[in-house]
Amino acid sequence: MPQLTESDVRGALAKVDDPEIRKPITELGMVKNIAIDDAGNVHVEVYLTTAGCPLRTEITERVTKAVADVPGAGAVTVELDVMNDVQRTELRKQLRGDSAEPVIPFAQPNSLTRVYAVASGKGGVGKSSVTVNLAAAMAERGLSVGVLDADIYGHSVPRMLGTDARPTQVERMIMPPVAHDVKVISIAMFTQGNTPVVWRGPMLHRALQQFLADVFWGDLDVLLLDLPPGTGDVAISIAQLIPNAEILVVTTPQAAAAEVAERAGSIALQTRQRIAGVVENMSWLDLPDGSRMELYGSGGGQTVADSLTRAVGAPVPLLGQIPLEQALREASDEGTPIVLRDPDSPAAKALREVADKLAVRRRGLAGMSLGIDTTRHL
Repeated sequence: MPQLTESDVRGALAKVDDPEIRKPITELGMVKNIAIDDAGNVHVEVYLTTAGCPLRTEITERVTKAVADVPGAGAVTVELDVMNDVQRTELRKQLRGDSAEPVIPFAQPNSLTRVYAVASGKGGVGKSSVTVNLAAAMAERGLSVGVLDADIYGHSVPRMLGTDARPTQVERMIMPPVAHDVKVISIAMFTQGNTPVVWRGPMLHRALQQFLADVFWGDLDVLLLDLPPGTGDVAISIAQLIPNAEILVVTTPQAAAAEVAERAGSIALQTRQRIAGVVENMSWLDLPDGSRMELYGSGGGQTVADSLTRAVGAPVPLLGQIPLEQALREASDEGTPIVLRDPDSPAAKALREVADKLAVRRRGLAGMSLGIDTTRHL
């Protein structure tokens, strides 16, 4: 058997990604030293970004397994160290550049990230459960996905994604936790227990700005923002901070809910945002005899889509109808999206179909209000 070399070990470590940054540890300068004795035993020293890194055990396990799989490797030991201030600064510059102030990458003209602001006119329509399931379904397709829990007062995304992890901070850069291959950030990760957030509008705006600019999202394909109900401060701030974000309206079939949902979608007329489409949740209940019970009536989703189509002058599709299932509620409470927990259920299939439609959308001006006054002036 050929003698094990440092190059062999480094090649194996190049396949080990940092769990938070999602880049090889060799590329991030996290490999401090590699020592190989005559018997082929390997000792690897690895830098952590911070002393309190919550994923130190996972990093150790990944490094150990990668090196142990190299032909000729004997026993593998891993020793952890911590980056100094200079190294952290270099890491931050490598990841985010050397700009004096953080910028929102999704607002830049060259951004290829599709941003969907998931909105509803009123609470209780299942907006958050739709958001996390769409995110999980897209991530399972191989896309790089992030979720920003913009519902500052009524945050629920961490629970639905089954994570209580806290973000790691490298200088002013926040590393978001990852759950089900989805990067996620929420105000819940910065509060103790179930403490309520009591903030006015300017503080909400600043929090959203930090979540968008200070968090290292990496190269995302899709970013989903779970907005609070209504058309208040958060919806306005998102339109200002990410003008290219598309609005995804969630409603139920109920006429009263649909009427309010139209208002949430109509904000696009003032913010000049595109409306990606409408999702109708809790559309029906499948009964054991094969029939359907329409608990909340029918037609609300199509009504909203038709009304918004007339308002913006471009097609606003009804992207899907999600049946009401007890399993969907249970999955949300357990922290495993139903698209992963029970992928063959009717609700999971419907959510996957919506995710597929959103995942392949291309950027363009179709459906975006340009703010042009078409009234003829004499």
